[in-house]
Amino acid sequence: MNFIQHREALFSKMTENSLAVIPSADIHLRNRDADFPFRQSSDFFYLTGFTEDSACLVLQKKAGACQSVLFCQAKVKEMEIWTGYRLGPDAAVDQLGLTDAFNIDELAVKLPTLMADCDQVYAAWGADKAWDARLIESIEKVKLKARTGVQAPTAMQAIEPLLHELRLIKDDAEIDIMAKAADISAHAHMAAMKQVKPGMFEYQLEGTIRHYCADQGSRFDAYTSIVGSGENACILHYTHNDQEIKEGDLILIDAGCEVNHYASDITRTFPANGRFSTEQKALYELVLQAQFAAIEAVKPGNDFNQPHEVVLQILTQGLVDLGLLNGDVDELIKNEAYKPFYMHRTSHWLGMDVHDVGAYKIDGQWRELQAGMVLTIEPGLYIAPDDDSVDVKWRGIGIRIEDDVLVTQEGHRVLSARVPKTVEEIERLMAEA
Repeated sequence: MNFIQHREALFSKMTENSLAVIPSADIHLRNRDADFPFRQSSDFFYLTGFTEDSACLVLQKKAGACQSVLFCQAKVKEMEIWTGYRLGPDAAVDQLGLTDAFNIDELAVKLPTLMADCDQVYAAWGADKAWDARLIESIEKVKLKARTGVQAPTAMQAIEPLLHELRLIKDDAEIDIMAKAADISAHAHMAAMKQVKPGMFEYQLEGTIRHYCADQGSRFDAYTSIVGSGENACILHYTHNDQEIKEGDLILIDAGCEVNHYASDITRTFPANGRFSTEQKALYELVLQAQFAAIEAVKPGNDFNQPHEVVLQILTQGLVDLGLLNGDVDELIKNEAYKPFYMHRTSHWLGMDVHDVGAYKIDGQWRELQAGMVLTIEPGLYIAPDDDSVDVKWRGIGIRIEDDVLVTQEGHRVLSARVPKTVEEIERLMAEA
């Protein structure tokens, strides 16, 4: 990826005489003296490609010139022995294509100088109280120089509308990475389908997926995997993954790996014994029909909400046909009668974050899809095990089918298409295993 181009694009959106401050992620304590694995801030990585903690990027657009200044940890041999290699300020300038770089300890002194005579400061105001305080303190230091003719910033602007709109449209390099992540995850789901059998535990399938992704070069999950068997599939964000898989269970796996900070997000539902029951198949094929139709609605010119509207129409009609709902389909949709069975939306943006950034509406209207956007299509049906409004044969069945879909100039491309999802394909794969 060309991080210099990302910075140049952000500079083009910044006003003249402005400053942007983007900090890195911090290391977080897991327990006692053990830390969680470090994962860089998506915004910071997008602009730098730098993967160390305790750093800050400052972008200055002033007097017709643009400067990219990094503050990072100094190279200290004693610390590198304990925590690993550091790039250091000297090497950072050339390797990251920066204007300048300094020790992070110098930020408090140099930031007010960089702010001087800038009209406004872009930052993720309100996201981190400590950073808000540091920035305000720097502005106050500039104000103390007013009698020398130096002007302090007078406006604090949110950086998210600028930076996140850039991140929403993926370039070719980003799309290639996301396609790789989706392909790895697709094969990992297939590995789980091949391995499953009643008597296993959910976490063993989670381990299968994680092992396959790591073996293919993905160091991290994009999010905590959901492996819900039987009634657990009706819990949308089930992550305990600790129950025994039983004969006759459907298993819902929502899992995806991350490649170079870009996420995949795939869900498949399949039978533990390799064969869908009559009721499982009826609900599954209804969800699949809705998903196929929603994917067809992904194309430039359609708005973000159209796939969801397509899903509501098909699922509600199907629930009426199966006897789980009664009444006129349009009235049922208007009254949200489907919500006990389908309570979430159909899509979200996908990118560096699994629920990626970018506005869903512009001036109160659903935004139009355009080439370079990536979104999920993930309809589902969840019949609660204690729902006595439906016949007992339907209860406890949870199904979701999710794919990663790129909007192209011509229409769309399903990045996760490799993993099977028709009843016949799934049953054939499992039988062959």
